[in-house]
Amino acid sequence: MSSEIYQLFVYGSLLSGFHHPAYGYISRYFTLIGPAKVQGKLFDMGEYPAAIPVNEDAWITGELYQLNNKEEFDWAFHQLDDYEGVFPEDGGTPLYRREPVNVVINEKDTLAWIYWYNQDVANKPFIASGSVLEYREHKESNGQSGFF
Repeated sequence: MSSEIYQLFVYGSLLSGFHHPAYGYISRYFTLIGPAKVQGKLFDMGEYPAAIPVNEDAWITGELYQLNNKEEFDWAFHQLDDYEGVFPEDGGTPLYRREPVNVVINEKDTLAWIYWYNQDVANKPFIASGSVLEYREHKESNGQSGFF
């Protein structure tokens, strides 16, 4: 699934402010370009966020990254695909799918890869702010846990 797209949009555990161990991987192979947004909706799946594409005025905020070395595309994205559950066990449904997406950064459009959730979000809490970090902070300040 190689391409001429060498950018990645992240919105969950791979965010720099999330402080997840997986961020170490991102920071080794990618360089942060800056805050950005994509059209879509976020949901709280309990242990992780789920993003789905929409054609309405709903936005997900996150970060845009650039792959440091284009020759490492296959290696770097294969590792991320594995982390995101793109390769299911024995014919199961992939948890996420990687697709190109239009990203808005500094009021300009660019293409990047995103991991869209590939399963049902019915009856899951909608993250109206579009920001995982803001949502998590709000839950923690209200004494709620269990999110990521």
